[in-house]
Amino acid sequence: MKNARIKNVSLDVLTDPIPEEKHVATEREVSELTLKQLHTLGNQKFGSSPFSEHFDRWLTNVATVLGEFESHPNISVDDQFVSERSQTLTVIKQQLKERHEKEASLNQEITNLSYYKSLLKQIDTEYVTMIGMLKNRKNRETKSLYISIDQLKKEQDKVIRMKTGFFRGISRNDREQKEIEIAQELNDKQRELELIVLDFNAKQKELREEYERKREPVLEQLKKFRKIFQNLETDGSLEERWFACEALIDAVITFLQRKATQPSGGSN
Repeated sequence: MKNARIKNVSLDVLTDPIPEEKHVATEREVSELTLKQLHTLGNQKFGSSPFSEHFDRWLTNVATVLGEFESHPNISVDDQFVSERSQTLTVIKQQLKERHEKEASLNQEITNLSYYKSLLKQIDTEYVTMIGMLKNRKNRETKSLYISIDQLKKEQDKVIRMKTGFFRGISRNDREQKEIEIAQELNDKQRELELIVLDFNAKQKELREEYERKREPVLEQLKKFRKIFQNLETDGSLEERWFACEALIDAVITFLQRKATQPSGGSN
């Protein structure tokens, strides 16, 4: 029985899985990975505005990459590397902070944009209303004149036909007097029509000039806002983040070069 128990224990020991050794990246592997990750982060594009929502995550990723590099057992960074890394991170953090504050201030700009859009709409509506009223007035006044002119032309035509002998109900003097009166009245009506059209054109021009005078400064404001928001549609932090990662890449490379020239077991 004792031999059987030993045999069973031996079998159990033999069947236990042998733990795998965890691979520790070499100095070269961690250095190449660090450079690759920094290059990727330097070229990372954020999908949509507001871009500042991505800044903290991006900075955390950069810090994680650097932390993994510096904590590697075969890498002991020197003071120069720490100084260059700290300076670069301080600069990019400040730049991203300023961009975040700029985006945050746009809430007021959006309110102002809405105000100017509403004001422009009001100016357009008022102009259309005033022009419409002016045209309606012109149409009312000219309509009655066109009717009067048409009637006078018919009477004039009737008198002319009397002169040619088709109608002989009145004397020659009466016909001539009637023709003169109709011609004078027709001339007056046509002149009145011309004055109405001239007055309409003058007032229409005056309304247009007033409309443009009110509209121009509003359009200038909207143009300014449009330029601001167009700039925000582009991630302006990309160039700054790229320079920061390039500076960090240079710091890693120059550190590795210094390290390679040191004797084995040298101090920082």
